[in-house]
Amino acid sequence: MPQSLVKNYIHIVFSTKHRENFIDEHIEKELFSYIAVLCRDFDSTALQIGSSNDHIHILCLLSRKIALMKLVQEIKAHSSKWIKTKGPEYENFFWQNGYGAFSVSKKEISQVIHYIRNQRFHHQKQNFKDELIEMLTKQDIEYDEKYIWD
Repeated sequence: MPQSLVKNYIHIVFSTKHRENFIDEHIEKELFSYIAVLCRDFDSTALQIGSSNDHIHILCLLSRKIALMKLVQEIKAHSSKWIKTKGPEYENFFWQNGYGAFSVSKKEISQVIHYIRNQRFHHQKQNFKDELIEMLTKQDIEYDEKYIWD
């Protein structure tokens, strides 16, 4: 095939270091906009970004020109530096080391967008640890729980 034809929808999830409550409603919209620009800069359109106080979800259309690992690394590095400039309450901000990433079929896009958009409501009933374990189980991803929390 002479062309590279790719369409990968990816649901990315990662938390703040030690699941500290840094992503408050005061900063989240600006953070989401900043991350959307980072995604765009790496040819990966952000379709929806949402968070609770201790973690973030990003649904994007991953570019065929960048590895997922590189995209996440760039998002985390740049957004971490950026958020630290937003006031003294954010100067100790860090993202956790790892991340979760899950492929999303075209048929599931609207459902995942709705899910990400409603993170604050969703986390009134379920914490991030339980949510991530549920996501890993649903995707049949093997894990050792002692290595997924930092």
